[in-house]
Amino acid sequence: MSSSNPSVKPTPKRRSSVVTQGDQRAPNRAMLRAVGFGDEDFDKPIVAIADGHSTITPCNSGLGALSDAGEEAVRAAGGMPQRFGTITISDGISMGTEGMKCSLVSREVIADSIETVCRGQSMDALLAVGGCDKNMPGAMIAIARLDIPSVFVYGGTIKPGRLGDEDLTIVSVFEAVGQYAAGRMPLETFRAVERHACPGAGSCGGMFTANTMSSAIEALGMSLPGSSTMAAEDAEKRDSSAASGAALLRCVEADLRPSAILTREAFENAITVVMALGGSTNAVLHLLAIAAAAGVPLAIDDFETIRRRTPVLCDLKPSGRYVATDLHDVGGVPLVMRMLLDHGLLHGECMTVTGLTVAENLAGVDATPPEMQSVVRPFDAPVYAQGHLAVLRGNLAPEGAVAKISGLASTRIDGPARVFESEEEAMAAILADQIRPGDVVVIRHEGPKGGPGMREMLSPTSAIIGRGLGDSVGLITDGRFSGATYGLVVGHVAPEAAVGGPIALLREGDRVTIDAESNLIEVALSEDELSERRAAWSPPAPRYVSGVLHKYAQLVGSASEGAVTG
Repeated sequence: MSSSNPSVKPTPKRRSSVVTQGDQRAPNRAMLRAVGFGDEDFDKPIVAIADGHSTITPCNSGLGALSDAGEEAVRAAGGMPQRFGTITISDGISMGTEGMKCSLVSREVIADSIETVCRGQSMDALLAVGGCDKNMPGAMIAIARLDIPSVFVYGGTIKPGRLGDEDLTIVSVFEAVGQYAAGRMPLETFRAVERHACPGAGSCGGMFTANTMSSAIEALGMSLPGSSTMAAEDAEKRDSSAASGAALLRCVEADLRPSAILTREAFENAITVVMALGGSTNAVLHLLAIAAAAGVPLAIDDFETIRRRTPVLCDLKPSGRYVATDLHDVGGVPLVMRMLLDHGLLHGECMTVTGLTVAENLAGVDATPPEMQSVVRPFDAPVYAQGHLAVLRGNLAPEGAVAKISGLASTRIDGPARVFESEEEAMAAILADQIRPGDVVVIRHEGPKGGPGMREMLSPTSAIIGRGLGDSVGLITDGRFSGATYGLVVGHVAPEAAVGGPIALLREGDRVTIDAESNLIEVALSEDELSERRAAWSPPAPRYVSGVLHKYAQLVGSASEGAVTG
C-alpha cells in the first residue's frame, strides 16, 4: 500500500459541502478566506485538529506544542489544517470533591464537541490530541461516530517525581494522606511527598487510566506504534505528533477509516494488552463505550474471557514497582505486543493507522525483553499467570462488577458491610479510625445516574492503604476507581443503587463476600429477604435538577455497558 511511503502526497479531494461548482458556496469560501484559505486550499483535504490544550492540568499543559507540530505536518503533507479546542477535567485535581462527578461526564462532552465541530464543518479528517484520562476515550468515541480518517495523538506521560531514592506518582500523595492521618508519616515527609510528586507536564506516571488508555489506543491501531509511553516533555513526543499528522494524510489518500481499524479483533487486542500491562479498571468502561460508538459487539464478560488466557507481563504501578517511562525505556507497548503476538494472543492481521497491519508494524521488534531489567518479564515467568481485571457476578451485581486483583495477599474477604451513602461519608469514617480489619466498606449512590457521574474512589481506597488496611478491608461501590487504585476493591457494581440494584438494599452488618478467584460478589441474604427489601425501597431524589449533571443522569446507561449516553 502506497500509504506506507511518507513522501506520498494525498490525492486532492474536493469537498462538495463547502466547495462546489456555481455561486451558492461563495459565502463559505469567503468565510474560509478570512482564516487563511487561498484559491489552491479549497481543493485540499480539510483536517480538523481537536486540541485539548489547557493549563488546568499538567496532563494537558503540553498539548499546544504537539498540536503545532501536527498542524505543520498536515500542511506539509498537502492538507489544510483547522484547529479547535475541547475541554478537560483533571481527575487528580477534582478527586475527592463534588467536582469529580464531572469527570466521566466530560468524556461525553468531549466526544460530543469533537463530533459536533467535525460534522458541522464537514471535516475530511481528524487529528485528535489529548492527554488527560477522559480526553482519550472521549476523542475515540467521536472518532468512531464520525468514521472519517483519524489518528489519535497522546500528550505523553509525566516523568516520575523523586524523593530520596524513591520514585513518586500522584498516588504517593493520596496514600500519604492516610499514612499521615494514621500517625505513620511525619508532617515534614508528608509535605515533601506532596511537593515532589508531580515534577512537570504529562499524565499521571504509573499504568493508571491515562497510560492504560494511550496503550489501549495504540493496541487498537489508532495511534502510532511506540507513541503511548513517551514522556510529555521529551523531544520524541513532538516528533511523534508530526509523524501522526503525516500518517493521517496517508490515511486520507487511502481512504483508510476508523471502521476498517476498530474491528472486534482490534478490541480483543486492546483488552489483551491492557491485561498484560496491568492496566486500569477504567479500560473496561471506556473500551465498552468506544466499541458501542463503533457498532462493534463487545460485552463485559469478554474481558473475563481474555483475562483468563492473558498473563500480566509488566511490573507497573500502582501495584507494581515501575512507571510508564520505565516501560518505554525497555521497549514500550510494541515489545509487549510482539511477545503477545508470538504466543498467539493477538490478531496480527488487524489494520492500523500506519497503513500496515499489527504484525507488519511489529515485524522489526525484538520479541525478547532486554536483560538486566525487570519492568517486562519473560513470557514464561510473568508477574501473574492470568490477567488482573476480573469480572464478578452474584446477587449483589447481577449485571457484573469489576475487581482489580493484582498485588493482593488475598483475593477473598467475607465480612460485615459498612454502608455509606457517599464517598464523603466513607472517607470520614476511614480517617476517624472507624473501619476495622475484616470490614467490607460499601459506597453507594455514586454510580452513573446516582452520583451522578460515577466518581472515582481513589481518596478512600488510598486512605485504606495508607492506614495499613489494604489486605484486610474490602470495598465495593457502584462508582469507579482511579487507575491508581489497588487493593481488594470492586467497582462498577451494576445495577447501581439509584435504579434499585441490590447494592441499594444492603444494611449495616449484612454479611458480604468478595471472592475474585470464584468471580463472586454476594450478600448472605435469601431471595425472599432481598425481595422484601426491594418492595420497601424507593428511588432517591435526584441530586441535580438542572444543568449538565442533570442531563447526564437522565441519559446515561449502565456501567456494565460502558455508561454511555447514546
